[in-house]
Amino acid sequence: MILASTSMWTLFFTVLTACGYALPALMVARWGEARARQCLMLTGVIHLVTLSLSLWGDEPRFGFAPALSVTAWLVLATYVVESQFFPQLKARWALASLGALAVLAAWLYPGKPLQADASPWLPLHWALGIASYGMFGAAVMHAGLMSHAERQIRLAQGVDSGLPLLTLERLTFRFVNIGFVLLTATLCAGFFFGETLYGSNGATWKWDHKTIFSLLSWLTFALLLIGRARMGWRGKRAVRMLYIGAGLLLLAYVGSRFVLEVLLGRTGA
Repeated sequence: MILASTSMWTLFFTVLTACGYALPALMVARWGEARARQCLMLTGVIHLVTLSLSLWGDEPRFGFAPALSVTAWLVLATYVVESQFFPQLKARWALASLGALAVLAAWLYPGKPLQADASPWLPLHWALGIASYGMFGAAVMHAGLMSHAERQIRLAQGVDSGLPLLTLERLTFRFVNIGFVLLTATLCAGFFFGETLYGSNGATWKWDHKTIFSLLSWLTFALLLIGRARMGWRGKRAVRMLYIGAGLLLLAYVGSRFVLEVLLGRTGA
């Protein structure tokens, strides 16, 4: 009965969150930026409650869709905070749509139950990994705005991204640097403390899809940062490498869990 009640509340907050994100996306032509930010801020709080019910409820679960939901929340939270300093930043339609889709996906695919014998440090390990997803997600968002601004400049059109091109570039690589530090910490924790983190039934460091894609992503971001620092990589080359690294990172956990949970139906794996 308690589980049913929790599920009911989870569904209620899921629908409420999805509707809250849909409003600023649907009303993009009528709402001003200030009103949209207020709606996103309130919806972000409701989204956090939704995440709490699924991650710390009677039967905590986690998988590719909850990971995307947490990532979307982090990116939206970053946008809301950043827009206080740069109110001209324009990305709310895409982010609100992403938030609505992510929270609905997390309800449809809640993932597998968490292991009872896992280390209490495991949530911190996951938090580092998901935080790196969020920072790279924010970097991708800014890179998209930067590419859009560059195209408008080449076509001699007015730039409507909301921020100067150099500011967007600086913000993009600020998030890349933070994400790279978090990703490095996540990989180091998994390498040195994998068995401790996941308990006796968990796995130590092993060369599976998640590990390979994570390392390829780390190498791509490392090359991007070295190339930018030593050879001044900018523009299309830098953005392309950012997209490749983010794509590999997405495949590392979200992609592998999507295959297991949705295509193969192995939620307990």
